[in-house]
Amino acid sequence: MENKVTATPAALELIEEIKADHGEIMFHQSGGCCDGSSPMCYAQGDFLVGDHDVLLGEIGGAPFYISGSQFEAWKHTNLIIDVVEGRGGMFSLDNGRERRFLTRSEVCAID
Repeated sequence: MENKVTATPAALELIEEIKADHGEIMFHQSGGCCDGSSPMCYAQGDFLVGDHDVLLGEIGGAPFYISGSQFEAWKHTNLIIDVVEGRGGMFSLDNGRERRFLTRSEVCAID
């Protein structure tokens, strides 16, 4: 699969900050809280990727997964990971930094 996720410079900067504190990380986007607009950031190995999760690509060297049901809803979009002011998800490594990741999207051509 082609890489269907990119990151803004602000997101790449926050990724590097988190990696400096926690080592290698990964992302998971679900359809849960916040209408699915906030990807969760975990230390590698702290989140078990499910059989139905889809690897969209990598941002800042970190794999980015999305739940299968969310992928079906968003399969014709490219995700753009950005940063906004606020608190991250309770278990996400961006929590407590007064900045959090946010998923934006753009529609792709349908084959």
